[in-house]
Amino acid sequence: MGGWRSLSSREVLLDSLPHTHTETETAADLAQRLHLEFTDIGLLTRALTHRSYANENQGALEDNERLEFLGDAVLDFVIGAWVYRRFPEMPEGDLTRMRSALVRTDTLASFARSLNLGDALRLGRGELASGGRKRDSLLCATFEALIGALYLEAGIPAVEAFIKPLLTDVREKVIGRVEIYDPKSSLQEWAQSQHLGIPRYQIVDSSGPDHAKIFYVEVQVSGKTYGQGKGSSKQVAAQMAAQAALEALDLV
Repeated sequence: MGGWRSLSSREVLLDSLPHTHTETETAADLAQRLHLEFTDIGLLTRALTHRSYANENQGALEDNERLEFLGDAVLDFVIGAWVYRRFPEMPEGDLTRMRSALVRTDTLASFARSLNLGDALRLGRGELASGGRKRDSLLCATFEALIGALYLEAGIPAVEAFIKPLLTDVREKVIGRVEIYDPKSSLQEWAQSQHLGIPRYQIVDSSGPDHAKIFYVEVQVSGKTYGQGKGSSKQVAAQMAAQAALEALDLV
């Protein structure tokens, strides 16, 4: 195994600025740019190889789907451990929601973009023509595959060192997301702690044209209305109703 160190956020960003070339960046060049010491460069090449490329090139290595599977599991563990250590006072429910937000497709795709992985993706002609280098799903899958390859090459410590600056950069943004502070989950936890059952959400009205409809929802616990909310979707209106209930209960 090579020597590993945790890069600062500034180092990652400076070394990962977009390139002006139009050809696919080689795995070796990517490894050098990201300070990844792969003794098996074929492993990294495989992580960058989409199924469409493997299908069109008979001599290509296998595609990255198995590495994607592995990387997904490794990320769940590494990010879960990072959240656990970084937020010692955070309750289990919020830890789960934060980990989920950090492994979402759009979050992992943003990591891939910050590292400019799109330049190194090996795609078939159809995927290239349809903008595959910029697609969230492909970028997310490639990032997971890269993590899987890094784990096989150098183990958990290398993955932790690699991903730590990325997590630090998005921490505040993710904490502010509705996925982390979920009023419906908080209200349900309170209701169950009081042995009042599960909150019930009911659409009481709607207004506006079909393309810009506003929904009005109220939430009841044990038959009593605790809050009302409105929003451009039923889900948003329900979240607003739950928020109003928490405020009425003086729980926020």
